[in-house]
Amino acid sequence: MLRGEAAYQTALRQKRHATLAGLAILAACLLLSAWVSEVRPATLLAGIPRIGEYFQRILPSLRWATLFSGVEAEGSLAFWFYRLDSWSWLLLETANMAALATLLGAGAGLLLAFPAARNLGAGMVAYQLSRRLLEAMRTVPEIVFALILVWAFGVGALAGVLAIALHTAGACGKLFAESIENTGLGAWAGVRSAGGTWAQACRFAILPQVAPNLLSYALLRFEVNLRSASVIGFVGAGGIGEELYNVISFNYYEEISAILLLIILAVVAIDLLSERLRHRVIGVMQ
Repeated sequence: MLRGEAAYQTALRQKRHATLAGLAILAACLLLSAWVSEVRPATLLAGIPRIGEYFQRILPSLRWATLFSGVEAEGSLAFWFYRLDSWSWLLLETANMAALATLLGAGAGLLLAFPAARNLGAGMVAYQLSRRLLEAMRTVPEIVFALILVWAFGVGALAGVLAIALHTAGACGKLFAESIENTGLGAWAGVRSAGGTWAQACRFAILPQVAPNLLSYALLRFEVNLRSASVIGFVGAGGIGEELYNVISFNYYEEISAILLLIILAVVAIDLLSERLRHRVIGVMQ
């Protein structure tokens, strides 16, 4: 009993020492990262109040007495959203960009996900090519793709759609491939033993099993793409982002908060719609 207790205490001390050593290494890495990134406590303390000051500036000057008055009355909601018609149209354009880019990107990612899944045995060449292509597409940020495509296709929504679609294909393709790799191969073996081709086994054995997960990832990506479509408008790729860039450049503070609020509401609406659609599809699949 004494030997067992001593061995237990020794093992416990070794575990504590290993934990402390790991925490020390982690702290050293964090300090080194902060030093390389020029993160200084003094800079943070000086900048945090300025962030609060900026948010204070963009808040609207609403007044209860005129809250529901017309566009001409300062302090009213109508005065705050005096360009709601044009902003709504730009937001609709942004949502359309995000939806089309998600559809194109998820479709391309799905096609590349099957050869990129190790367990389906597409061959080493196909596996490596599809994996490296997906990595290349998701490594380059959307805004970099947008800068290149704006130069190629000109200012407008087309460059934004293609830029987001390329990045979406890389991100969704990786998630789709991992979902396929976590799928059982019983149905796959059945289709193959019955004489089905590799493509037929992918379509009829694997796709029905992973469809709910793929839809969930695609809908999540749609939310991300709405935010991305708002950002890449800064480089002339169309949508509400271009308008947001203009009002930020000219320091139209109340307009900044109005546009940001519209984008947040759009993301919330898409999230609620996506959740209902996802549960409905999962119920049908089951």
